[in-house]
Amino acid sequence: MSPDLDLVLWVSLGVLVIGMLALDLFVFHRDAHEVSMREAATWSVVWIALGLGFGAVVFWLRGAAAGGEYLAGYLIEKSLSMDNVFLFAMLFSYFAVPARYQHRVLFWGVVGAIVFRGVFILAGASLLEAFHFLIYGFGLLLLVTGVKMWRSSGHAVDAEKNVILRVFRRLVPVTPEYHGQKFLVRHAGKLAATPLLAVLVVVETTDVMFAIDSIPAIFAITTDPFIVLSSNLFALLGLRSLYFLLAGLVDRFVYLKQGLAALLVFAGLKILVADIVKVPVPVALGVIVAILAVAIGASLWATRGRSTSVGTGAAAPATPGAPAEPEPSA
Repeated sequence: MSPDLDLVLWVSLGVLVIGMLALDLFVFHRDAHEVSMREAATWSVVWIALGLGFGAVVFWLRGAAAGGEYLAGYLIEKSLSMDNVFLFAMLFSYFAVPARYQHRVLFWGVVGAIVFRGVFILAGASLLEAFHFLIYGFGLLLLVTGVKMWRSSGHAVDAEKNVILRVFRRLVPVTPEYHGQKFLVRHAGKLAATPLLAVLVVVETTDVMFAIDSIPAIFAITTDPFIVLSSNLFALLGLRSLYFLLAGLVDRFVYLKQGLAALLVFAGLKILVADIVKVPVPVALGVIVAILAVAIGASLWATRGRSTSVGTGAAAPATPGAPAEPEPSA
């Protein structure tokens, strides 16, 4: 592909991502409100259509191989982000975040995730280009992570063990209650953070930890930085609407963790045997889809008739988050 066409794709990606984020924040979600299931479903369709549509453009301009790699990377990141969804639901419950302010936290969480992952991906691609043997370290990391995930008992949230949060609280005064959707306010004559900013800190650090797994998993499909970054970004952009759509189904996806563990193990093995066996992109896509279908299907079948227990509304704080908020002054 010509350098000019490559530049057009990069610029188009940046304009589309920045433009959609601006529309989301300043037009569609300018005022704080509780996101309904209908709104979440509508936005989920929009983000998925955009992601797949961009993949079609990649397929058209770069060919079938690049299009297949994009789709495989998109599916991997989208499936791994489902684990983030359930952790976010528990974090919001832990900190008793009012439902109408959860979208704002997730919006800026996604913006931070885009910045951090962009840096990780470009740095990782540069390192792999200079030191290709490092790809085997990624493979081993994915194998170990996959095995640990398979053996783990489930999701657990103890934000008080988050080192970044503890440091943040020591350095920055935090108000005892929420102040609408504000992250910073004047409190006792001084600038202080609200609990909403503390929650954002936890969300950001949680996503950084997830990136350690998801980015190497996409490098198992391709080391092309454009494919890795674009597929990752479009999967991330739909994370907020996916959260509001699926947060109430936490207890239904009982085998999702095993499915994600199998995905990581498959990606790790694909990297480690790449010099011996080349797994075609269509085969990798088939394996990814099959793993996800089995994990989701088995989960829904095993939990049929079970009522959901965790939604997007804020529950009472488990330990120290923040008290229920009075009517805000946003």
